[in-house]
Amino acid sequence: MTAAVVLAFSLAPGAVAGDAAAPESYGLSMHGAPALPADFTHMPYANPDAPKGGRLTWGVLGTFDSLNPFIVRGLAAPQIRTYVVESLLTRGNDEPFTLYGLLAKTVETDDVRSYVTFRLNPAAHFSDGEPVRADDVVFSFALLRDHGRPLYRQYYSKVTKAEVLDPLTVRFDLPAANDRELPLILGLMPILPRHAIDVARFEDTTLAPPMGSGPYRVGAVKPGASVTLTRDPNYWGRDLPINRGLWNFDEIRLDFYRESNGQFEAFKRGLYDFRVETEPLRWHDGYGFPAARDGEVVRDTIKPGVPEPSEYLVFNTRRPVFADIRVRQALTLLFDFEWINRNYFFGLYGRSAGYFAGSELSAYTRPADAKERELLKPFATRIPPDILDGSYRLPVTDGSGRDRATLRQALSLLAEAGYELDGSLLRQRSSGALLTFEILTTTRDQERIALAYARDLKRAGIEISVRSVDPVQFDQRRLAYEFDMIQNRWDQSLSPGNEQAFYFGSEAADMAGTRNYMGAKDAAIDAMIAALLAARDRQNFVAAVRALDRVLMAGFYAIPVFSAGEQWIARWNRIETPKATSLAGYLPETWWQRVDSQAKQP
Repeated sequence: MTAAVVLAFSLAPGAVAGDAAAPESYGLSMHGAPALPADFTHMPYANPDAPKGGRLTWGVLGTFDSLNPFIVRGLAAPQIRTYVVESLLTRGNDEPFTLYGLLAKTVETDDVRSYVTFRLNPAAHFSDGEPVRADDVVFSFALLRDHGRPLYRQYYSKVTKAEVLDPLTVRFDLPAANDRELPLILGLMPILPRHAIDVARFEDTTLAPPMGSGPYRVGAVKPGASVTLTRDPNYWGRDLPINRGLWNFDEIRLDFYRESNGQFEAFKRGLYDFRVETEPLRWHDGYGFPAARDGEVVRDTIKPGVPEPSEYLVFNTRRPVFADIRVRQALTLLFDFEWINRNYFFGLYGRSAGYFAGSELSAYTRPADAKERELLKPFATRIPPDILDGSYRLPVTDGSGRDRATLRQALSLLAEAGYELDGSLLRQRSSGALLTFEILTTTRDQERIALAYARDLKRAGIEISVRSVDPVQFDQRRLAYEFDMIQNRWDQSLSPGNEQAFYFGSEAADMAGTRNYMGAKDAAIDAMIAALLAARDRQNFVAAVRALDRVLMAGFYAIPVFSAGEQWIARWNRIETPKATSLAGYLPETWWQRVDSQAKQP
């Protein structure tokens, strides 16, 4: 259903919109009430006395050809969304999913969340001084729904009416959505200036600086090389409690590097300020350079409270070679994690078959409770008993790189799927066609894992190719699903919601630009996503997420590569961080530059 967009002023200025039985609030949670009181002074993970000034330089691996992160075309520079363009509400990063007022001073919804009303902060304005008004909100809603990335269309299509009630008040009606997360999703909508957007050209890639209401503006742009964000001296929200202790640098510079080794060498020379280390070998023995030995480079190990980031080798099930689940099961057996973890990762990684590793949401190793079983009852014949009762485990090899037991199991499954060895090659029995496919990679680490896996597959008579491409080509092929297998990570929170349909839902499988890279089209997945969105309390919500996890595991859509239980951050000591860490882990927006080093900065 296409939502109506109404620009009619039906309330007097200053009137409170919506049902009087649902009072306006300073925040909104997915379940329960916000943890912070209405009179909070700052976020618990921010230092309200952090000094302002200096520059934070990021070293970004890859490139960019656009400054518009809201469209499919192009590869956008990061940080535009949070540093330049704001939303109505913003996350409290110490809670599973709670939002506090930002552009919107208050939010209102009813118990069943059939509508949501936002009342804007009268002080809010864009960087050109123009005030943020309700018609900017409705304009942004329609623009993103009709011209933005597919996820906006997927989310916003559930809204039946978007209505301006007065210059500072906007209401969204959601009577049939049955989606308790949708008011929060609308609260996170990027708000763009109606007066500064050319709708006809919005979907074109551009390096023209976008306008927002956030703490920074886009300054210098060197195509493909760097983007500099400069603090807006007239930022309207600098004194809000939600922002106290945040946005401390006068300048944020994003420097882009095409190759990971060159990027690391630049860090060692102090050309950028921090790096999130994702390479165990480098973390283990790559920080012996003089600045690290002398304490000029600090290494932080952070244990966040969110699901552990997990990497997967993803089957594109749109390809006939992966259509048979027995083939996918066999290829999972042939991945020798134990050898890779010992030889490449120094044993620093774990592994989970699920998609919410290390959290209460994970179904891996947990038996399904009564609530889960009730949700899965219509699909019970498709969920293997060992996944349902929690006894399923990923295959464990002897770590030799030549494990015979897993090879025998894999060949047995492949025989059931119609394949047989012809000398040293595995062929389809009916056609004689080889079982072969390509793994697409874009980093050295991905290529190394793919080549190790290719060695494992060769023992089963499966000859594959590994193709490494630049980040732009990789992103284009990934968005168009022009690959057989890729390595991917789906970042998860403690409050998964509508994005799960974008990751795994049937509708997303045939829609270019989604993150359903595996091409999953399963009524059970869709039903579990619907259940988690409709859950009224945390207990039912957790049951629905775990049920979704079981359905995804049962589909063998991806081979778990590893799960990272820690964040590894290396930073030059000119950058300082708060004592407290958020539930989400590291947050550069809470950092600041040591005062005595600001004058020395070039």
